[in-house]
Amino acid sequence: MNNFFETFANRTSRAMGRPMTFVLCVLLILAWALSGPMFHFSDTWQLVINTGTTIITFLMVFLIQNSQNREGEALQAKLDELIRALDQAQNRFIALEKRPEQEILEMREACEAEAGEGELEPSSAGVTGSRSVAAVTAS
Repeated sequence: MNNFFETFANRTSRAMGRPMTFVLCVLLILAWALSGPMFHFSDTWQLVINTGTTIITFLMVFLIQNSQNREGEALQAKLDELIRALDQAQNRFIALEKRPEQEILEMREACEAEAGEGELEPSSAGVTGSRSVAAVTAS
């Protein structure tokens, strides 16, 4: 069941993100709107679009969340690998997203404080307070 859902979610999220899908949805709504006079703009006619969009939105929330979860986990795995592979990186940052929020905040503040201790480079493109790789590795 898990494999089926992942495959379905992957294919659906790819399909829903394409321009042609948007065009098809716009055409579907136009067809619904143009059919209004034929159905005398009845309550049933309105109920069709309301029910359809509600169901689609409800289901898409789960597919989008699944997609974001996968992307977030993949990104964290890539970052963890970079941290693990770099000699100067601190392994304590691996799987940081799984730690309590207070611990994350403390580590972030410590990093910001450490970054503030080094020699600051001149601002480029509006970025201030950045340090060179040499300054970071020297500290």
